[in-house]
Amino acid sequence: MNNTEIQIQFPKPGEWGEFTLTPIYQDACGYRPPARFTQDEIPAAHAPTMAAVVSALVGMGEDWQAVQVWARLEDIIASIAYDPEYGPPDTIEAVCLTVEAVNASGGRRIFTAANYSDFVIPDPAAVAFFKFFTTVNE
Repeated sequence: MNNTEIQIQFPKPGEWGEFTLTPIYQDACGYRPPARFTQDEIPAAHAPTMAAVVSALVGMGEDWQAVQVWARLEDIIASIAYDPEYGPPDTIEAVCLTVEAVNASGGRRIFTAANYSDFVIPDPAAVAFFKFFTTVNE
């Protein structure tokens, strides 16, 4: 089981320019190093990927605004064509989002890729972003 994830909190729902990113992972000894990054601490090379995550959140519309996001690295099916002669379909790594959102009435709800297909981000830059924050640099 992989417990690696990135948690992103938005203190002001709908205002995507301010957030706290917290990577959750274990190093070789099982220790989870505490780390928090603000929007100002995201390396410039990774800023476009964070913008892609925000773009997926904006796609939720006006009714629901994200307050917290969990990003996990998962293997997804790259092609749906299956031929028994050649084996199972190919898979690729993708960043998959789970989003806790609130609405103006005070409602709170969890959204996944089953609700918004944009919550699956197969872009290699997104995978690199995830690995940058969740890999121990020794």
